[in-house]
Order: sequence, then structure tokens, then C-alpha cells
Amino acid sequence: MYAIRSTIFSIGYSVATVFYSTLAVLLFMLPFKTRHKMIISWTIFIVWWVNVTMGVKYRVSGNINPDTQKPVVVLSKHQSTWETFFLQGKFWPSSTILKRELLRIPFFGWGLKALNPIAIDRTNPRESLKQVRNGAKDRLDAGYNLILFPEGTRIGVDEQVKYARSGADIAIANNVDIIPVAHNAGHFWPCNKGKKRAGVIDVVIGEPISPEGKTSKALIAEVELWIESQVAALPAPLSISVKKSEQEHG
Repeated sequence: MYAIRSTIFSIGYSVATVFYSTLAVLLFMLPFKTRHKMIISWTIFIVWWVNVTMGVKYRVSGNINPDTQKPVVVLSKHQSTWETFFLQGKFWPSSTILKRELLRIPFFGWGLKALNPIAIDRTNPRESLKQVRNGAKDRLDAGYNLILFPEGTRIGVDEQVKYARSGADIAIANNVDIIPVAHNAGHFWPCNKGKKRAGVIDVVIGEPISPEGKTSKALIAEVELWIESQVAALPAPLSISVKKSEQEHG
């Protein structure tokens, strides 16, 4: 049964990726933000589709409807692929940072490019830092929120690494607040390509953290403490049996 559900998810994921990537090319003459809003529905679809096919649900607590009339930097725990989709829909309009090579992947890369990411060259750390700083300012000035994962890469649910200061540096340089996000998505959509597991992802969105009067070291330490303490305080992952999930969608 798992194999069937997983196959259905993969087919839907692939078809949606090709569809939205092609749409991004066909709509290139529309104003960028209009096109961006249409393409971002791809990420919303994936969050819905993994729920329907694999029973991966979610619930949000804390600052459920954050005020982003003024652009913010969103700093999130990074355990899974799931949050990369969820956050872009939740904090629209938003931009993320990714490695440049991803944009060269047929269809998938076209869709990513349409989401206005900051693409960096990881083989050149000095140049990539410059790209991040310049790209972040451009996106924030244009009214986009900026989504970053301060751990640098996806890590296992039982792992913890020191947070990078880049998000704090950007917040200070551009005088924008940070909104921290904690979650346990790695239990249900593992980072190591393990099997997806039906259940409920808990997402906690924090109140804005002001960078005013703080060093990047102090600011990222505040963010890290909040996120890690929230993750530690989350209830035990709530799994849902396949049978129950099917009944709920039946």
C-alpha cells in the first residue's frame, strides 16, 4: 500500500512540476509579481498533494497569521523538503536562497527560477556571500520576504548544528525583523530520503524579533535559542495510520 501511495505522490509531483514550469515560460510577458503568484500555487499544491496521497498533515500555532506588510527575514528549522514548499506559500511573496545548479535542471529549474530565488555559486564562498547580500537587498526592497535556513542544509531530527549568521546580518543591514519558525517535519518527510510517514507536522511561528541595537552574533543566538527550545517543547510526533488517513480523505 505504501508503495502505491508513494508512486501516486511521485507521479502527481512530477506532473505538477512539468505543468507549472511550462506555465512559467508561457507567462513570461506578465508582470513579475503576477506571474510569481500564479507559480507559487505549485508549492501550495505539493503541500496539499502530500497530505492527500501520503497523509502528511500539518497544524500551525503561535503567530499563525504573521504581519508581513513590511518585508521580513524568515529563519526556519530545516529538517525536510516539506518546509521549503510550505514557507513559500505561507510567506508570499517570498524568495529563497539556493545553489545555482538547480536552475539548470529541465522543468524543475524553470519552475524554481520563476519563484525569484537568489541563486549562488557554492564553489566560490566569497562571491556567493556577495550574491546573497546584494540579492537579499534587492528582494527586500522589492517587497519580498526572504526565507533562509540558518543550519545551512537539512539535518536529521535528532541533530543540532550551529546557526550561520547570514540571516542576522541581512536583517541588521536592511533593518527588517526576523520571524523564527520551528517544526518537526523531518519526522514525516525525512531529509535522508527515508519513507514519508503519515502524521501531523507541528509548525510554530514566532513573533517578530527586532534587530535594532543587536550584533549579528547576539541576534542569531536569540533566534537559535527560540527555535531549538520550541522544537524541544513540541509534543511527541502524532502519527496517523494509513487506514485512518484514508478514511479522513474518503
